[in-house]
Amino acid sequence: MKPVKRRFKIGHRRQVGLLIDFSRWYGRRIMLGVAKYVREHHEWSVQSEEWRWTDPVPDWVRKWSGDGIIAWLETPETAAMIQDLGIPAVDVRGSSGCRLPLIDTENQVVGQLAAEHLMQRGFRHYAFCGFVGANYSDTRSQWFSERLGRSGFSCAIYEPPEVSRNTHTIELEKRGLLFQDHLARWLKALPKPVGIMTCNDIRGQQVMNACRRLELIVPEEVAVIGVDNDELFCELSDPPLTSVALDTLRIGYEAAALLERMMSGEKPPEKPILVPPGGIVTRRSTEVLAMDDRQLAAGARFLRDHVFEPISVNDMARAAGMSRRVFERRFVSQIGRAPKAEVLRLRLERVKELLTDTDWPLAQISERTGFKHTEYLHTVFTQKTGATPGKFRAAAKAASREPALPEPLTARKR
Repeated sequence: MKPVKRRFKIGHRRQVGLLIDFSRWYGRRIMLGVAKYVREHHEWSVQSEEWRWTDPVPDWVRKWSGDGIIAWLETPETAAMIQDLGIPAVDVRGSSGCRLPLIDTENQVVGQLAAEHLMQRGFRHYAFCGFVGANYSDTRSQWFSERLGRSGFSCAIYEPPEVSRNTHTIELEKRGLLFQDHLARWLKALPKPVGIMTCNDIRGQQVMNACRRLELIVPEEVAVIGVDNDELFCELSDPPLTSVALDTLRIGYEAAALLERMMSGEKPPEKPILVPPGGIVTRRSTEVLAMDDRQLAAGARFLRDHVFEPISVNDMARAAGMSRRVFERRFVSQIGRAPKAEVLRLRLERVKELLTDTDWPLAQISERTGFKHTEYLHTVFTQKTGATPGKFRAAAKAASREPALPEPLTARKR
């Protein structure tokens, strides 16, 4: 695509259109990234409206005579329409097969991070469940399997009974959600314990729902990690879903930066600009060390289900069907720490979450996390973390503020 040379008068406010799917977490975060760039660098007049990519292209886009556009291009038809506008345009989806400049997630790193996260938990069996035919899903599956293979592990990949690779993403996702009985049979047949990566959080929630119907214990028998870190899906999952957090804020920011350069006459990059994920947000769906011992897994599950209650090692041993001595010995052998130490670790992790996410006083947090006395919580927290609860909260609040993004990335090999 050739750069479009335009002359702008001093004081001219560039007219920029945003055609982005509002209905998805991914799209909404991209919009926030664009907004951040506009606030920091340029005064644009932005045109947008609520839109899903499955809806018809709005009339304003068809008639758009502005200076540039950032678009979620899912289909060749929409891509052709944007190209026909004859103005600088940036794609933030990458599913249409068009040759417009693209800002995309670096899915190679997404797959590798998920594989390494599960390998750190000691699994020997792995699987991937996605929407076969969807480009983002197939790419994540490829790199997840590749990373496991480099460490000597194989990966079972879910294949639905009907596969169509020439269908739009939304249809592939809808079709993939239909075969729940087939998915359940696949999950049941997998060797246990197994670590599963799903292509996104929607699929992850579906896998965990199927596990519940099959009475498969998550995470002791089946650990699940999704992608997107969509807080709604992750927190409503039971147990809460671990997820690879995509840096979609950065994708929007980079798209705006690239569009600005193109509107100034710069030649667009020939290769996509790939944005690495922000990391992994660990929740209970992978908070486990893989156990072949089903009795011990039952005791560990009891521990996690009742960790904020006044439970004893005897209670855990009874849940596992063992004597206290045998349970403690096998627990230490598998986990590397005593049951009481594991209880303390899980309680302190929850304390950290509440200090970060709430303004509750320490006394209330102490009551909610199984500590009888606030003074004891204060002492043990300081000993284990090196910071008082108050200092930890202040640092967490400061870190959670919207960070300044670094200088724009350059094109990277896809």
